[in-house]
Amino acid sequence: MSRFAERGFTLVEMLAVVTIVGILAAAAQPLAVWVHKRQRETELRQALRTLRGALDAYRQATRDGRITLKADDSGYPPDLDSLVRGVPDARDAQQKKRIYFLRRLPRDPLADPALAAAQTWALRSYDSPPDAPVPGKDVFDVHSMSDAVALDGSRYRDW
Repeated sequence: MSRFAERGFTLVEMLAVVTIVGILAAAAQPLAVWVHKRQRETELRQALRTLRGALDAYRQATRDGRITLKADDSGYPPDLDSLVRGVPDARDAQQKKRIYFLRRLPRDPLADPALAAAQTWALRSYDSPPDAPVPGKDVFDVHSMSDAVALDGSRYRDW
């Protein structure tokens, strides 16, 4: 064998490897963006399920007589924070027990991280129509404030 065969890679071989690695990295980058977006969508779905489950549990507690209502109340919480703070249990007023619906309020993963969790959600009151949701004296439903479009083509605010 000659001495030149034992010296290592040539410049052309190194350039070929670097070019191939660059092409593979460029092809993988859109996939990484897609995976990140899919993860945020999953977080949003989970947060919406959690919040809507807590709203339904609050409503059920009012039907069961565990939460005292005024004559004009809808049976839904006045704000999202009351799901975490809890409400007095009407069945056990002497011991001052509270009913809690959430340990912590989930955030909208698409919202500004500097905002408080309750401020990341757009609210719909019981009195507002489904095609034009607006906040009111209670919280009937929540949705994302993001105008972005999901991977399936729907808008996040419509979820």
